[in-house]
Amino acid sequence: MNFLKDHVIIKSNKYGLTVYLDSEIEYKELLVEIENKFRASSRFFRGNEVALSFENRILTKAEEKEIVGIISTAADIRILCIIDHDAKTNQMYKSIVDETLAMVPEADGTFYRGTLKRRQLLETERSIIIIGDIEEGATVVSKGNIIVIGAIYGSAQAGASGKVDAFIAALDMEPAHLKIGDLEVRPVIGGDYSWAKLS
Repeated sequence: MNFLKDHVIIKSNKYGLTVYLDSEIEYKELLVEIENKFRASSRFFRGNEVALSFENRILTKAEEKEIVGIISTAADIRILCIIDHDAKTNQMYKSIVDETLAMVPEADGTFYRGTLKRRQLLETERSIIIIGDIEEGATVVSKGNIIVIGAIYGSAQAGASGKVDAFIAALDMEPAHLKIGDLEVRPVIGGDYSWAKLS
């Protein structure tokens, strides 16, 4: 990519912000450029909650964390998650979000990046998109919808407030327990699942 004079390019999309970083510039100099670019653009982003992705430069987790801190402060925004942009993850992310985001009101949703481990519990008042897995022994409870860009091996409860039209979606479904409103899923012969109303 030819950056010309711009070592940092910010592009917005319906998933959040994509930040293109020059791969040749020194890291410390890059940090200064990132801060200057986002500070100059802060009036466009201030107060927003966004998903963020980095392109064109490989970053360590420590570098990602440092850059996120700089962007959050300079632009006064909240970074909900960082999207990994290898081809497979990018395609899964776009296809799932494209199909489901229209069903989740924009003001009602949030993101969580990471895999939930055994004994972890995530509770939210709003619909949630999880970029990762729900491992066996982990639990997610949402008063809205649950969308998992990964697998559900643990437990997930949507519509915890009694919302009967809530839904749970995932790339792979092998849950220990699913519940929507007052309905719970039960495994049946053949590996499929059936829904039954709680008595």
